[in-house]
Amino acid sequence: MVYMGTPDFSVPALRALIEGPHQVVGVVTQPDRPSGRGKKLTPPPVKSLALEHGIEVYQPEKLRRNDDAFAHILAWKPDVCVVAAYGHILPQRFLDIARLGCINIHASLLPKYRGASPINAAIIHGETESGVTLMQMEAGLDTGPMLAIVKSQIGELETAQELHDRLSELGATKLNELLTKLDEGTVTPVAQDDSLMTYAPLMKKEDGKIDWSKSAVDVANLIRGVNPWPGAYADILRADGRQERVKFHLARAVEGKGKPGAVLESTGRLVIGCADGVLEVLRIQPPNGRAMDVRDFLNGNRLEAGDRFI
Repeated sequence: MVYMGTPDFSVPALRALIEGPHQVVGVVTQPDRPSGRGKKLTPPPVKSLALEHGIEVYQPEKLRRNDDAFAHILAWKPDVCVVAAYGHILPQRFLDIARLGCINIHASLLPKYRGASPINAAIIHGETESGVTLMQMEAGLDTGPMLAIVKSQIGELETAQELHDRLSELGATKLNELLTKLDEGTVTPVAQDDSLMTYAPLMKKEDGKIDWSKSAVDVANLIRGVNPWPGAYADILRADGRQERVKFHLARAVEGKGKPGAVLESTGRLVIGCADGVLEVLRIQPPNGRAMDVRDFLNGNRLEAGDRFI
C-alpha cells in the first residue's frame, strides 16, 4: 500500500499499518515547512515515522497537473492507498492508481461534517457523539461510500485537541482488519445519505471570536471546539475605557442570569453573562501570558465593577 498523510492525526494509522500484516511501499506527505519561532524547516510527523522504519517518502508540492507525482506513485504499484489528513485533494487519476482504490480516514460520522474541520464542528455544534468513518474515496469531497464506522462519546468538557487525539487512535484500530476484508472482497460499501450532509469548512482566526449574545451552552461549546486553534477570544472592556484581549481555553454553562458579557462574579471564580444562562470560565489566558486556571488569573488580573467582555 501507499500511505498519504501529513500532521499528527495521520501518525497512529501509519504506525498501525507498519505493525500490521500489510506492506507499506511508500509514504506521500507534504513538503517540510518552517515551524516555531526560529522558522526552522521541519518535516511532517508522518515523514519522521516513515523514515524511522526505512520507508521511502515522497513530498510533492501539489498533485494537480503533476505528471511526475503521478508517475512516482504509479511506479510503487500499490494495491491500495490509505489517506488520512494528507492536505490535498486527490485528482481522479490518482484515485484510480490502486486496484482497490483509496481509503480515507475521516474524523466524523459521515455524512455529517464533511470537509476540513469535522472535529471542531462536532464540538461547536454540541454533538455528544463523534467517531471515525473509513470510506472509499471518490472525486467529491468526503462523498464516497462508507466501509466502516467507529463511534465514540464526546466528553462534557472535552476539547477539540483531546477529541482529535482520541479519534486519531480510534481510526487506526480498524484499519488493518478493513484492508484484509477489502482484499478478500468481504466488505459491503454503504452509500452516504446526502440529505443528512453537513459541511465543516476550514477554520479561520475570526471563528474564535466569542459572541456573548449567544447562549452559555453555545459559548462553552465554541471555546472547547476551537481549542487549541484558532482559539476563543474576547476583549475585556474596563470601566475606565481600557481594552485588553484574553483567550478562553475552557468553560462550562451554569444556571444563572446576567447581561451578555457582564462580569457577574470575579472572586475565586469568573462568571460571565450570556443571552441564556451564564458562563463559568475554567481556564483563561491573559494578554502576553500563558493559559492558567481562572483562580490564578484573577489573582493577577483584578476585575472591577463595570468591567465587561465584548
